[in-house]
Amino acid sequence: MSKEVVIIGGGIIGLCSAYYLQKEGCAVTIIDQSGMTKGASFVNAGYITPSHIIPLSAPGMITKGLKWMFDTASPFYVKPRLDKDFLKWAWAFKKSATASKVEKAIPIIKEINILGRTLYEEIKQSGDFNFHYERKGLLMLYKTDKAGEEEWEVGQRAIKEGLNVNHITAEEVKKMEPDAAIDCKGAVYFDSDAHMTPKEFMAEMVSYLKEKGVTFYTHEKVQDLVISKDAIKEVMTTKRKLKADEVLIAAGSWSPLLTRKLGVKIPIQAGKGYRINTERETGITIPALLVEAKVAVTPMNGFTRFAGTMELAGINDTINPKRVKAISKSVSNYYQGLSLTKEEEATADFGLRPCSPDGLPYIGRTHKYKNLIIASGHAMMGWSLGPPTGKLVSEIISDKKLSLDIKPFHPERKF
Repeated sequence: MSKEVVIIGGGIIGLCSAYYLQKEGCAVTIIDQSGMTKGASFVNAGYITPSHIIPLSAPGMITKGLKWMFDTASPFYVKPRLDKDFLKWAWAFKKSATASKVEKAIPIIKEINILGRTLYEEIKQSGDFNFHYERKGLLMLYKTDKAGEEEWEVGQRAIKEGLNVNHITAEEVKKMEPDAAIDCKGAVYFDSDAHMTPKEFMAEMVSYLKEKGVTFYTHEKVQDLVISKDAIKEVMTTKRKLKADEVLIAAGSWSPLLTRKLGVKIPIQAGKGYRINTERETGITIPALLVEAKVAVTPMNGFTRFAGTMELAGINDTINPKRVKAISKSVSNYYQGLSLTKEEEATADFGLRPCSPDGLPYIGRTHKYKNLIIASGHAMMGWSLGPPTGKLVSEIISDKKLSLDIKPFHPERKF
């Protein structure tokens, strides 16, 4: 029997879940409070990142966070505030930031990222889509010996996980990127990574899902969830009531606002990230991460994107010009002769990444409701983990064998 599935959230996680669910014969409805044209799924760096094996809650991040707390232009900024949810999240983050917990998370993060890359390639090869996808790896560019040593430690750990990683000189970087005029001491090169143009993929996926009969209700906010015994019976929006056999909350940074209505607490903090695009020729052909500045550089389809910063300051739509300027300044610091213009800086946009305390996403059912699934908390890996999360959601709902062990992603796990 076909299941009626209501998905709350039309970002990369919601769309990929709909993609796999409709293949299982489910009748899918997506509700999104926006017009599905902006947000974290559109402004991200477009990375598929097996290289990103270390979660945000790494040892030393709390010290860095405290150091940067009063610098609004720093790569990782935490706005000091007496907010109960934030303080609980911060305490869980502190408990997660141990060497043993990070070590345990590494293979889990790598495995789901590798699955993500495989699934993106399967979607590309299906013949149903025509989106930009390239696997050129990722250059971790550094300017100081200290940063290079730290990055190579990560590289060596990644090698133990089976990834191909090389520590290369500035001359070797120049051979790989002859037209980019990169100023660096060296780089750690991961050949495992791929990159895409997010807006392109999102548009193609929406079009495909509509053709397959998926219903979209945009500019509608979920106001209430009607409960009967241990199940959600109806989803009430500002405009309609929808019956549901299964409900998926994939609303990113807004997910806790919905789960709170159900008495389910999912620790998530919104981590704001910014992006600046340039349509000028940059000579950049390989994605790079500017290590000291924590800025991602991606050659997308017809333009180059510079994205970065992690600003934990709650849900808000304020663009901080200091943070935009910091990204712009780092570009000219690493790429000689490349300066972003004031006009380009003025087009900067942002997205709110949903961050869990331990760096692992929430994927799975809750104990309280038999037909509620959570898929959120993907932080900076949301783009990379869209397809594997969607596939896992479809397997959960269809009672199929799971592609991965989802115990580490349990929405009600203890911190």
